[in-house]
Amino acid sequence: MSDTIKFPFYIKLSATLISLATIFVTLFFGQEIICPILLALLFAIMLRPIVSFLIRKLHFPHFIAVIFAIILFVLLFLGVFYFLSIQISDMTNDWGKIKHNFYYHLEHFQQMIRENFNLSKREQNEIITNATSDSMSSGKKIVGTTLNSAADILLNITLIPIYTFLFLLYQNHFVTFLCKLVKPESHKKLREVLSQIKIAVQSYITGLLFEMIAVSLLTTIGLYLIGCEYFILLGIITGILNLVPYIGILFAGALSIVISLSGSTDLTIALGVIGVNLVVQLIDNNILVPMFVNSKVQINALVSIVGIIIGNVLGGITGMFLAIPIIAILKVIFDRIDTLEPWGYLLGDDIPKTFEWHKIRFPHYNYRYTSTPVDISTDVTPTMPAEVTITPTEISLTPTEDSLEKDQNSADINVDK
Repeated sequence: MSDTIKFPFYIKLSATLISLATIFVTLFFGQEIICPILLALLFAIMLRPIVSFLIRKLHFPHFIAVIFAIILFVLLFLGVFYFLSIQISDMTNDWGKIKHNFYYHLEHFQQMIRENFNLSKREQNEIITNATSDSMSSGKKIVGTTLNSAADILLNITLIPIYTFLFLLYQNHFVTFLCKLVKPESHKKLREVLSQIKIAVQSYITGLLFEMIAVSLLTTIGLYLIGCEYFILLGIITGILNLVPYIGILFAGALSIVISLSGSTDLTIALGVIGVNLVVQLIDNNILVPMFVNSKVQINALVSIVGIIIGNVLGGITGMFLAIPIIAILKVIFDRIDTLEPWGYLLGDDIPKTFEWHKIRFPHYNYRYTSTPVDISTDVTPTMPAEVTITPTEISLTPTEDSLEKDQNSADINVDK
């Protein structure tokens, strides 16, 4: 007898909507607790190969191997932070020049506004003064919010390595817990799901790290060639912000333009920065992403963008970074559950990206060509009845015994009449 209870569609739909609403509300109000845990889980999955290498090759005890991996992880972040702090300190040493360049660009900007919008400098200064006085009234609130945000960041920086250490230390414990949740006959599928999640997350995060390094180097070289000051700082910041798909590069480009203009009075430097960012993005999207970010789980662009926006609403910048790995994990789970497999297909991307024409490959996005053998054509061709062919052998011109008997009977009846 089946243990599954079948409910009407409206009950299933109501339960699904209530569950989704509960999940989103929980994530929104519990983001300060959930986001560090999810980040630590991703870092633990990324560091797991290092722990395995230390245990198998160097024969470290499990506890010592986990500690050693966490120390390497923390030292890597401290090294990046120290290098950035040196670059920022060099930038602050030129504060006098930055201030002079800022007022120079402000003067030209006010001149442009006066010529195009007929606003004198006095009127523009009054507008700026009023805006400044209004903003000063809420200055205490801004300072308080900033201090709270700084305290939250420091707390998360402390908690994430601890969470990562505990995830690595109790990894077998958590796997056993998951095995206890499912039936023994489903353990094979559970191991397959966990393996695919590990491969997808490790491939994605490792690819992002290589992509970050490559984008930082390319941007640094490009900004150096156009004569932009603080090119090393801007290159590293661009690489780090590029970790947030689609949106991070926009903030990186705007920040690069502002900082480059503060270091020079030449307005053409902004055009050079835009050109460098465009060239780097072309290289990144067409070479670096296929080469490095070779995730085992393909997610289509629409789901990625919507997921990033939802992640921003629920968890800010951290949620934007977590969006793609979480969607990849959900797709792995959906693909292994029969009732959820259509949703896994919806999250995925199986459309061929290129086609060849005269030995030249072009982008190819056509809904008629997918890797799934499903007929999605809506054109209905009327079917004509099959043509009937009659051969001479099918027509008998010689009367049979039955036909003769029927004719004789009909003749007898006519005689009786």
